[in-house]
Amino acid sequence: MKSLIPLLAALSLAACATTAPSESARLALYQSHAGEPVKQIRYLNAMGWERVDGEHVVLNLLPRESWLLKLSGPCLDWGSGSPFLAFSSQTGWLISKFDSIKVSGSPVTCRIDEIRPIDMHAVHAAEKQMRDQPASGT
Repeated sequence: MKSLIPLLAALSLAACATTAPSESARLALYQSHAGEPVKQIRYLNAMGWERVDGEHVVLNLLPRESWLLKLSGPCLDWGSGSPFLAFSSQTGWLISKFDSIKVSGSPVTCRIDEIRPIDMHAVHAAEKQMRDQPASGT
């Protein structure tokens, strides 16, 4: 019975891994559908954002405008804070290597090192293909 417990634990971890992509897999997906870095973007009001990992955020500005932000360090840990982002920009523009990002409630601030546009249609198509692949492979 004791040898069955580690096996069940491993199987349950494997099941979790197949239902939700890892941070590194999400990052690779976004990076593969991101364009060349830009110096700045117009930022008035975000429609939403997604934490990819501790150093990357996807910022959704318009229904068809999303950006991959690479940060100067791991600053997206909101264990004791709330999941709200604050930007240093007061001008309506986010400028790479100049502006910074912060999770409210956290003392850590990170500079935005890189801003890249993301083709979200391609991301969604790739996600759909990954979901459909196991079904068509049987």
